[in-house]
Amino acid sequence: MKKKWYDFLWIASLIYLVLGFVNILFAWFGLLCFLIPLIISIAKGTKGYCNRYCGRGQLFSILGGRFGLSRKKDIPRWMKSKVFRYGFLVFFLIMFFQMLWNTYLVFAGVQDLKQGITLLWTFKLPWHWAYHGTLMHSGVAQFAFGFYSIMLTSTILGLITMVLFKPRSWCVYCPMGTMTQFICKIKNGKHIDQKSPVPTFRQS
Repeated sequence: MKKKWYDFLWIASLIYLVLGFVNILFAWFGLLCFLIPLIISIAKGTKGYCNRYCGRGQLFSILGGRFGLSRKKDIPRWMKSKVFRYGFLVFFLIMFFQMLWNTYLVFAGVQDLKQGITLLWTFKLPWHWAYHGTLMHSGVAQFAFGFYSIMLTSTILGLITMVLFKPRSWCVYCPMGTMTQFICKIKNGKHIDQKSPVPTFRQS
């Protein structure tokens, strides 16, 4: 089967992660991974982004499938449950709004810019080499540090579940996938299976 341009979006995901080591301001591009899925689900009522355009999912498929880095075991039933998926979404949103709050504090001059990355919402790592100054307010950089922390953390979680279970196990409990599923369910008035990204995705 002839490959389409979107079959290579995994390259963009990989480049994004690398650029975050070079200049943290590139982290702003990650907002596309938030906005595009929401726009597609609201406009079309489908999970088209998950099934076709998610570069991270493609990357997990390649690493876990083509390179054999996955045990290819079924993900535990409790991780597929609504309680876990929606609970993780709520937790994720809390962390996201906390990041926005920290950004606001820097913009308001209440606290100074923290040039660091927080992995798995726990481990704080210095990241000063990736910030070279900007003509914009330091709050712009604060958002970038916080947002890259979220993107890197979710990638690490995806890699862990990729190794332990099937390549795209992250797709089962991905917060954006859960959110777009909820939107599609409301828009279409019927249930959309959260696990659909895994079997319907065209392998790279």
